[in-house]
Amino acid sequence: MTTQVKRKVRHLHHFIGGDYVGSKSGQSFDSFNPATGEVHATVALGGKEEIDQAVAAAKDAFENGPWPRMSMKERCEILRRIGDLILSRKEELAQAETLDTGKPITESLTGDIPRSAQNFHFFSDYAQSLGDEVFTSAPGEKHIVSREPLGVVGLITPWNLPLYLATWKIAPCLAMGNTIVLKPAEWTPYTAFLLADIVSLAGLPKGVLNIVHGLGADSAGEALTRHPDVRAISFTGETGTGRAIMAAASATLKKVSFELGGKGATVIFADADIDEAVETAVRAAYRNQGQICLAGSRLFVEEGVKKEVVDKVLQRVKAIRVGDPTKDITQMGALISKEHLDKVESYLEIGGKEGKLMTGGKRIKELGEGYFLSPSVFCDLPDNSKLIHEEIFGPVLPVVQFSKEEEVLKMVNDSPYGLSASVFSKDVDRCYRMSNGIRTGLVWVNCWFARDLRTPFGGMKSSGVGREGGRYSLEFFSEAKTISYKYKI
Repeated sequence: MTTQVKRKVRHLHHFIGGDYVGSKSGQSFDSFNPATGEVHATVALGGKEEIDQAVAAAKDAFENGPWPRMSMKERCEILRRIGDLILSRKEELAQAETLDTGKPITESLTGDIPRSAQNFHFFSDYAQSLGDEVFTSAPGEKHIVSREPLGVVGLITPWNLPLYLATWKIAPCLAMGNTIVLKPAEWTPYTAFLLADIVSLAGLPKGVLNIVHGLGADSAGEALTRHPDVRAISFTGETGTGRAIMAAASATLKKVSFELGGKGATVIFADADIDEAVETAVRAAYRNQGQICLAGSRLFVEEGVKKEVVDKVLQRVKAIRVGDPTKDITQMGALISKEHLDKVESYLEIGGKEGKLMTGGKRIKELGEGYFLSPSVFCDLPDNSKLIHEEIFGPVLPVVQFSKEEEVLKMVNDSPYGLSASVFSKDVDRCYRMSNGIRTGLVWVNCWFARDLRTPFGGMKSSGVGREGGRYSLEFFSEAKTISYKYKI
């Protein structure tokens, strides 16, 4: 059994108007360490009162403060300093992220925290590279298209990549001159709490970024989506929550941007580089305990190579080191919560009845009271299995055999989700046909998780509304204005 050092329980406050504040009710909620099941923090429980207070602070900062009146260059210099400070505190932030999420410390150190800093650095540079558009349609006539900030923006962020995905929204939102009320996921509040200190040290004016901790429905989240002074909501999370936010936001005609669920497909054709495809498919299925919207959570294999692929997948999956996420040797940590573990185990039970469990799928009780689950692979599931069609968000990989390109294209598209897919083949023409035929917002050819921050990120169907990244983020977090001039030549 793994023994972890018991940590001191800390208390996390809201950050409103540049100050740390408690909840008016005095209430708090517990934040658990997924690797031990123990409480590692108590968190101020915010609701409508705290949201009202935060929105008022953000509105005052927008209407009376310097932030929207600064030049783009001045704002972006502060964004760059925020990114620099994140890197200077990488160890502290990585430990906090791993404590909150249960993910391996190596992923936090080499992935999540550096990428959080990169989000600020990227948008600092990219926002300055863009300027107004100017059109001349006739002699003596010019049309200038500029972009102006929206005002107060609400950001609601998920628990699987807490700081990474919060900064993915915060950086472009700030670059365009908006002020923010951030509601982090209640399961993972720690790095958002630490970010408040970082933005203050970087020189962000008071009230520009406000953070309210709390729950969703009938709590801080819903109050934020319904507030009449909030001009836009950007949300990443579960599809059902996205529907609820859209309904709540419609009363005040807010702009909305949603990055929602996914059921990513990995397709391996017989002519692929099998070793590379398998290596990538396993990483896509189990990184972050499978708790990634972009996870390759369905594996489709051409019948001629199914046995070879399954054998190599099993060899790699059985070698994954599950354990204490604070240890460098750990490759897979704990699931986020007992509630989520129970959900994933319910799918394992279904899979055991419907198909063949090839490996894993067991609670690892030797690791103590944490929410550890061995990575699983299923074969011979029926076509209508929930494991193939529903988002499990855990380390569960169903393998499906196919015989023809047209057949697998239909199976990949037979999903309510449309976020991402990967295709492995050496046939360039086939890769072109597949990548154009798959109904997802992202398609990777012979790779997974390759990203350029300038490109659009988002999904089709139930996987989202709108796109993030590059100019797509900057456009969402601003209003376009056209000013037309007539002048004498």
